[in-house]
Amino acid sequence: MVDGGNSRWTDDIRHAELLAEHGIGFVDCGVSGGVWGLDNGYALMYGGDSAHVAHAQPVFDALKPEGERGAVHAGKVGAGHFSKMVHNGIEYALMQAYAEGWELLEKVDLVDNVTEVFDSWREGTVIRSWLLDLFTDALEQDPGLASIAGYADDSGEGRWTVEAAIDNAVPVPAITAALFARFVSRQDDSPAMKAIAAMRAQFGGHATRPEPGS
Repeated sequence: MVDGGNSRWTDDIRHAELLAEHGIGFVDCGVSGGVWGLDNGYALMYGGDSAHVAHAQPVFDALKPEGERGAVHAGKVGAGHFSKMVHNGIEYALMQAYAEGWELLEKVDLVDNVTEVFDSWREGTVIRSWLLDLFTDALEQDPGLASIAGYADDSGEGRWTVEAAIDNAVPVPAITAALFARFVSRQDDSPAMKAIAAMRAQFGGHATRPEPGS
């Protein structure tokens, strides 16, 4: 059995043990490629016993992108989904960095065409990536992103990455900040910022803004 979903790696170990009792092998496979995978192929990270992986290898070879890379036997059961989890955590941080840079460029009264700046970074720069390509495409389709609300969900892997980092005492400040930024996006009016505004008013006499309609 191959689990190709975005499952939690700790569940893989339990599932493998349950299936082994019935003589069934188990391979966990993290899959990356998004909606473009059908055209470009899927990058695959799989974990499990070598014999079980070998049995499923023809399927993995058919799905992965062309070329030498794009697939890896990451390790024992759980390694595939753990690797995909970390991949998604990194993705959170990369997207947050692009987003913050875009907001800063848009904010200053200096740069005339932010979309063209991002487009120029797609060739020869050290921050070029497929994510940058996709973001630039989005900016070209909707300059200023006027049609999109500033709200971002998280699908779980970012949280699991931070939890695993805590369990293993590994500092992941960029990934953690990117996850928390998504939480901020879901607040119409941040309670924490209300508290900060109140404290600033108390110690420094800084003005506060009234709630709309109050």
